[in-house]
Amino acid sequence: MNSPLVIQPEKPADSCVIWLHGLGADRYDFLPVAELLQQTLRATRFVLPQAPTRAVTVNGGYAMPSWYDIRAMSPARAISVEEMDESASTVISLIEEQVAAGIDASRIVLAGFSQGGAVVLHTAFVRWKSQLGGVLALSTYAPTFDDSMQPSPEQLLTPVLSLHGTRDDVVLTPMGRNAYDHLKRWGVTADWQDYPMAHEVLPQEISDIAAWLTQRLS
Repeated sequence: MNSPLVIQPEKPADSCVIWLHGLGADRYDFLPVAELLQQTLRATRFVLPQAPTRAVTVNGGYAMPSWYDIRAMSPARAISVEEMDESASTVISLIEEQVAAGIDASRIVLAGFSQGGAVVLHTAFVRWKSQLGGVLALSTYAPTFDDSMQPSPEQLLTPVLSLHGTRDDVVLTPMGRNAYDHLKRWGVTADWQDYPMAHEVLPQEISDIAAWLTQRLS
């Protein structure tokens, strides 16, 4: 697996954002966003990992960068939970590396777009048992959330910002809203913001992300 891109800040790092790309993209996908955000977050390190290349069933078995296999699209995504857990373990290793480097877990934010967002939600509320600095869930869903779950009191302290396009025809808005609704029912401090966009990222969204991160990491 390719090593993650690590973008060091202007000042000594006292916080970190670990940002996962979407299906078929790579670790350079959000590099311009990270560099833009660091103009405000001058002491925040950004870590951009790369998904392994693997066959994706819904794409005819074509191999591409993918955090987990998607086996069926409807009525709800059927995924490889084993590969989801593998990807969450990769994220946990990155969290632990940052903690070992002196950054408290409460100042580490997980961010992810689309499939990457599903991984960070799974990591924060299923696998990682302590508080994190936050989760940015961009145009994403939570295929591993269900009504029988109850995250730990420590997990519930992790705030979430859910961002979605009202014209998204890849991850439909109700899928993102369902993930957000689970978080709210559990008692997570979660905020929802939608935009008149498709499956993409807009400048206004980046501005809102910058404000949210600044509030938590500055």
